[in-house]
Amino acid sequence: MRNSLVKNSIINVLKKNIKIDVLLLFAVCGVVMASLIPPQILKYIIDGNLVPKSNNRLLFLATIYMVVLLFIGIFDFIKEAVLTVLGQKITKEIRLEMMEKLKRMCTMFFSSNDTGTVVSRFTNDVDAINSMFTGGIIGMMVDCLKVIGIVVSIWMFSPKLGGITFILLPIIYVITRIFQKRMLKAQIENRILVGRVNNHISESLKNIQMIKSYSKESYMEKNYSSFLLDNYKTVEKVNFYDSVFSPTIQLIRAVVIGIIVILSSKQLNYLGISIGMVAASIELISNLFTPIENLGMELQNIQQAVSGIHRVNDFYNLPEDQCEISELKAKDIIPSRDDITLCFNNVTFQYEEGTDILQNINLDLSPQEKVTFVGRTGVGKSTLFKLVMGFLKPTDGNITVNGIDVYTIPNSEKRKIFGYVNQSFHMINGTVAEQISLKDEHITRDQIGNALDFVGLTDYVADLEKDIDTQVTSDTLFSQGQKELLAIARAIVADPPILLFDEITANLDSITEEKFISVLQKASKSHTILSITHRLCSMIACDTVAILEDGRIKNTGSPEVLLQNDDWYRNHIALEKLTWS
Repeated sequence: MRNSLVKNSIINVLKKNIKIDVLLLFAVCGVVMASLIPPQILKYIIDGNLVPKSNNRLLFLATIYMVVLLFIGIFDFIKEAVLTVLGQKITKEIRLEMMEKLKRMCTMFFSSNDTGTVVSRFTNDVDAINSMFTGGIIGMMVDCLKVIGIVVSIWMFSPKLGGITFILLPIIYVITRIFQKRMLKAQIENRILVGRVNNHISESLKNIQMIKSYSKESYMEKNYSSFLLDNYKTVEKVNFYDSVFSPTIQLIRAVVIGIIVILSSKQLNYLGISIGMVAASIELISNLFTPIENLGMELQNIQQAVSGIHRVNDFYNLPEDQCEISELKAKDIIPSRDDITLCFNNVTFQYEEGTDILQNINLDLSPQEKVTFVGRTGVGKSTLFKLVMGFLKPTDGNITVNGIDVYTIPNSEKRKIFGYVNQSFHMINGTVAEQISLKDEHITRDQIGNALDFVGLTDYVADLEKDIDTQVTSDTLFSQGQKELLAIARAIVADPPILLFDEITANLDSITEEKFISVLQKASKSHTILSITHRLCSMIACDTVAILEDGRIKNTGSPEVLLQNDDWYRNHIALEKLTWS
């Protein structure tokens, strides 16, 4: 059964805010009822005071007329204020639920959806839903009630005039329906294209240095212009329908008022109503078309909200990580780091159906074994690490730790089992300590201090303004080499028994690399280590080297054995020595 995030969020907010709901209902009823009173007063002012030229009650009626208008404004203010409060509460509820959903999403979601698309769902789509409350569905209900009240009031003045008004309503409905269908289609297209534009901006900012280095500014600008043009065309459609709708309603109103005046003239007197009734009817007709004009804007807001609701609900119904419902604990899976078996059991993986990234990977690691994966770029080494940590699910086969499928281990427990380091260290908003703990409340200050001491950054951090409580406000606080050491500290702070190093020496100079390797060698003494490297000469000491080729393990063995029997490994080592000499 498909869940409706938006529906559930709305119901929850309404249940929690009964008093606000009652106040909104009071304001809506007040606006509708009060808006029907002024034309009735106007009728009595004209027929009872102006026409007979008697003004005994004129001042009183005029005062009542003004007071009613004041109350209309007060009720309308209350309605808008309450709608704004409810809209913000519903927006908050939806975004909180979406964030909870995002935490449960499988990693494949982030591989197949770009950043801009995800951000667009949290911002543009939810904002569109909010507009449904501040200027959409409630406003449409109010205006529909006004229309019904006005038609009844006109019918009471003259059944003939009421009949004319009643015939007018289907015409307005048909016109509104035509615009509704076209605007909905354009709004859905616009939602998709806004996400594409947002993603392009995010991608450009993230890779700005690479874009400038390779002089790809023109290429990115051309793509951006193309995306903007497509988005502009959909916005132009929406604006066209919106701009045509209002003048169409204005024209119909002018024609109808003209017909009423002609039919009420002394010569025809077809409607048989007094001058006061004519004046009141004209005001009612004007009041009839005002909500109908508003319906156009409210309709646009609702169409935006509907497209947003579809996209938010589609997001909420995406598959989640099954590991989140698991109750497995790290301490139960690995009671002792001296007794760890990591097994690759006929692992095959595809990002897209029909294209194997990895094929039939079989490998068994003994406790505290050190394995280095080597091979050309693009053979699937980094993907293999994501599979090891259970971020991706194999298309076939599985990877197990002590017989437990890693994909079924809850994410909250994985950090206690796996420590991952790659060549990109991503800072977060927070202190030095939080760069290491990632704001995990279960990690103590002593653990953070031990991790810094392990990687040799204790003295440097102690010299900072507030030690480990120093706020990291700039990437320049740490050098590239120090960031790599922080990455190791982040990986080992929870003392996981399995460490994964993904090409972590690629961006280091030779002096920093030497220090870095010594830290890795120290870490390898009590951990099972999996590493990836392109520079075989700089890899940490390992028990086994696994050579990947075309998504398969071509050969495995100790470095000494491979030097003897594997031509690719031997030639690669010789080439590196020649290059670096």
